[in-house]
Order: sequence, then C-alpha cells, then structure tokens
Amino acid sequence: MTEKHALILGEALIDVVIPLSGETREIPGGSPANVALTLGRLGRAVELVAWLGDDSRGRLVADHVRASNVYLSDVCLRAERTSTAQATLDVSGAASYEFDLAWELPETPVDESVLVAHSGSIATTLEPGGTQVLKTLRRAREFATVTYDPNARPTIMGDPEVAYERVLELVDTADVVKVSDEDIDWFTAGVPYPQVAREWLERGVSLVIVTRGGHGSVAYAKAGYWDFPAKEVTVVDTVGAGDSFMGAVIDALWTLNLLGAENRERLEAITAEQVQFVMECARSVSAVTVSRAGANPPWAHEL
Repeated sequence: MTEKHALILGEALIDVVIPLSGETREIPGGSPANVALTLGRLGRAVELVAWLGDDSRGRLVADHVRASNVYLSDVCLRAERTSTAQATLDVSGAASYEFDLAWELPETPVDESVLVAHSGSIATTLEPGGTQVLKTLRRAREFATVTYDPNARPTIMGDPEVAYERVLELVDTADVVKVSDEDIDWFTAGVPYPQVAREWLERGVSLVIVTRGGHGSVAYAKAGYWDFPAKEVTVVDTVGAGDSFMGAVIDALWTLNLLGAENRERLEAITAEQVQFVMECARSVSAVTVSRAGANPPWAHEL
C-alpha cells in the first residue's frame, strides 16, 4: 500500500464458537484481525499481515476481512493450515478459548506509508512469529505510532512471568497500550492495575488504557488519569469487544492527528479533552460489538 495506512500484524483464524445451547458456529476471528476489521469498517486504510492456510477456512477468513476493506496480501496464505480458536461461551456470553495455532510473520516491508503499526495477543508471544513481530514494530517506530494490546491467553502463553518479559519488551516499543485488568492480573500475579499503568508510563508509553469489562475503563497519560463508566447495553457476547475498542482508539487518534512518528511529542502531551474523545469513540464502538453475536464491529454509518 502506498497511501498512509495502519499496519496490523498478527493472527487471523477461525473462532469455533460453542454456545451453551444451539449449534456450533465457525466465524473468522483473531485479535489483530478484529482490530483491522474495525478500522476497515470505520473507513481507514488498513493492511493485515497474517498467516493463513490456502484452504477453505483460510479463504473464509480472507474473504471476510477483505469484505470490510482490509488489504490482505496473498503472501499471507502460505501456512500449512488455518489456525483455530475454540471459544466456549458461558451464561454471561463471555468466551474462554482453546487454540490450535501456527504463527509466522510473512516478510513485512515498513516505510513512511505506515502511519500506525499494531500488534498484540498470540502474535507477540508464539514463536517464531513473536520475535519477528517485535523486530518489525521496532523498525516501524521510525515512521509510525506503535500500539499494543497484550491480550493474555493463559492456555498457550505458558508461564506468566516469562510471558510478562515479552510484554515489557513490547511496552518499551509502544506509544499506546490497551490492556484489560484481567490481563494485568494474570501477567503480574495480582499487582494492582493502577500501579502497572503508571510503571508503563514511566517506561515511555504515552497513553495506557485499562478496560474493566462492565466496570468501564481508565485512561492514564502524563496529564493525569480519567475513569470512564461502561455504556449501558444488553450483552449478547463479548467476542471481539476488546479488539473493536482497540481499533476505535486508533481511529480516534487518527482523527485527532496524533498518529505518525512526527506527532509523537503531541501524543505524549495528549490532553484531557483528547482522551475524553478517544474513550467516547472506543466505548461507543465496543458497545455495538457486544450487542450482537461474534466479532462484528460497527460500520461508520452505524455509529
């Protein structure tokens, strides 16, 4: 892509969704893929670099993201098989996951056309792709804002203390981090999230956003911190909610002209009013996502 765009690095897969009752469904998913999907639907130029098989599931995922205006190169369809995540829903609609994954990062050029580079979740920890992602994000900092969502997956990330070492490497690379309170609790063995958020700011992150499910979210920046209640909404399920929130954060920062390496100082000095705008946008998008089944973020015209 030659126009200014978002570069999203990470897993795209099939969510095998198992409800409490009714039929099992196979739905395209993957945390970074859902972030890309959100940006595409909000009208942003976005490229997803994933690792899919050239099989029926891989083509289903490719068609799905491309239908939401996400650019996905055919070079991403070279895996031996398409990865899956078995998502089992509980009575509240929350999902627990079991994974069958293979992850490598295809060759990914980074140049001045990349305005923002994002990754997170499994793509940053599962090798060999995890190390490739870290190196690519470090290269991207020359041109782009770097955003990151740790998105803990205990069933495949192994020892949380070891996983947190990689998290901190990515935190040190990132300008913006979105993380849930549950993620922080798992990675740090219970260190309070306000303490962790402030530590990350001291490491150089400009904006840390901690989501807390039905308890809303908190944003931390150099200018202070701000607590935002959750929007009132009937929850169908939470699949993709955090990812659509992340995509909407990137979209809002884009609107505020705070993305790109040349705007790093402006992002570091983000104001309370700008944070309020970012969080309102993100809460609105994620509220729509949880109100319907699966990772199905809204299009711009729906907001």
